[in-house]
Amino acid sequence: MCRVRQFISFVFVLYSPSTPSQAMNPHLNSLRGSPFVALRALLDPLTPKANVKPLALTIGEPQNQPPEFMKEVLAEQDHQYGKYPPADGTPDQRNAISRWLNRRYDLPGGMVAEDRHIAPVNGTKEALYMIAQTVIDPTPTAAGKPVILMPNPYYHVYHASAVMAGAEPVFLDAEKENNFFPDLDQLTPELLDRTGAFYLCSPSNPQGTIAGRDYLVRVLELARKHDFVLIMDECYTEIYDREVPIGILEVCRDLGGSLENVLSFHSLSKRSSAAGLRSGFVAGDEKIIKPFLNLRNFAGAASPLPVCAASAALWDDDSHVALNRDRYRTNIDIAERILKDRFEFYRPPGGFFLWLNVGDSVEATRKLWTEGGVRVLPGEYLAGTNENGHNPGAAYIRVALVFDPDMMEEALTRLANIL
Repeated sequence: MCRVRQFISFVFVLYSPSTPSQAMNPHLNSLRGSPFVALRALLDPLTPKANVKPLALTIGEPQNQPPEFMKEVLAEQDHQYGKYPPADGTPDQRNAISRWLNRRYDLPGGMVAEDRHIAPVNGTKEALYMIAQTVIDPTPTAAGKPVILMPNPYYHVYHASAVMAGAEPVFLDAEKENNFFPDLDQLTPELLDRTGAFYLCSPSNPQGTIAGRDYLVRVLELARKHDFVLIMDECYTEIYDREVPIGILEVCRDLGGSLENVLSFHSLSKRSSAAGLRSGFVAGDEKIIKPFLNLRNFAGAASPLPVCAASAALWDDDSHVALNRDRYRTNIDIAERILKDRFEFYRPPGGFFLWLNVGDSVEATRKLWTEGGVRVLPGEYLAGTNENGHNPGAAYIRVALVFDPDMMEEALTRLANIL
């Protein structure tokens, strides 16, 4: 087992950038390796038992088809592929986004103006990376480098964003006793004064928990008191089990309507099962949205006009999203029936991942693959290890509930029998 961990550590280094030459950005050497590359290094040399159909539950890629009307809009607008699209999308797209925000979060008219507070983006992954280039002043002060806070486990783009913006990434362990969110009581005034941005994901990935109103109020008040940007990754907000997740814009509404120090990120990838469309948006503080759009004029990929039209149609329709939620609830029902009272199972309030405590995530992943042909993602690969050797994901595996019920029944039954 020790040799397996040593090998994976080697792979993380192997697939991370090599030491840069003088002509390269030195920050590149601080990027971490991909958890999926490490997973392939762990499992690809191993062969599952004969006559077992491989089942991959590793990537949060929706397998439901997007609604037919999306394809129809793309076909109707295909004559526009020959035109350069604007970086800020189209008025119809921004209006549809504004209507959805007002409908979803019950916002007063004008609180989120389509021409001032909304930036359509070519997928939120790119935008979550690029936003740090907008909001971080990399100039060190007497207190040190600027800091970007992020939950641990974390989305790997958060870390890369911080590193390449010249900030210090600070992992905040998100564990069971705090509903799998960072413990705000552990944040010292000195750390908060150095903070330029705080990435927070709700519903959380990989744990699927939802930040409560009081928690969001508190973190927003800290952002405004210490003048950092609260970057809310809310891409799973439309995939939920029973409780409708509260959004940061609702909190802003209840605190007077100001969007100061707040950015909210949303995507059609999960909401509409349209990951390949690469369409999302950022909404929030006008003082940030304006320079962010200016940066995107130079470095961002604008969405083609047919994609903008399809995006508008999707944001204007909620019925297909309700069908998606029902499909995921069916898979959660299957998981509860098979795994209840095992591995600290709980119904994820949001998103479509299980976060199962199996004791040793790497060993369990290897065992599931070799004995049952089931691929999962070790939580150890999704989290950073602190100076005391603690990794908050080391005991967990992430299981994506994205396939049809028959496949989920088969995969989860194998998992339960093997572990």
